[in-house]
Amino acid sequence: MADNKQIAAEGVYEIASPLEGTIIPLNQVKDEVFSGEILGKGVAILPAKGVLVSPINGVVDSIADSKHAVNLAGDRREELLIHIGMDTVTLNGKPFTLKVKEGDRIKIGDALIEFDIKAINDAGLDLITPVVITNTGDYKDITVIAGPEVKAGAPLLKLKA
Repeated sequence: MADNKQIAAEGVYEIASPLEGTIIPLNQVKDEVFSGEILGKGVAILPAKGVLVSPINGVVDSIADSKHAVNLAGDRREELLIHIGMDTVTLNGKPFTLKVKEGDRIKIGDALIEFDIKAINDAGLDLITPVVITNTGDYKDITVIAGPEVKAGAPLLKLKA
């Protein structure tokens, strides 16, 4: 994430969906770090396709060594964590193919990570993918505006600064 705490841009704006799939409330994720909103507010998506795209215009801040999670820093100062599946760190990056690297400029719809849904399922892991606004405290309100199904690039979250 950003080195120093930044204030969110003024106004109300939307975050696009990084995946095509089924919306799952964050409180239903089987990991209390996400369900308890410890990392921030957001939503989870059960992916229908194995392509994660950028939900914002900004920069790739960091990528987990195991390629299963990415942190993004948006041009409107929004900070996001997208975590593909639960316990997928144990796969050591095998079902994931990076399409970007840290520091890359990204725009909505750019492919970030491709992943093999079958390999993750075959490993017995949950594919539910949290999309979390990690600088939640910078916003007055974060609302899920999609569901029950969502297409990649469609409106997902509304942020009110």
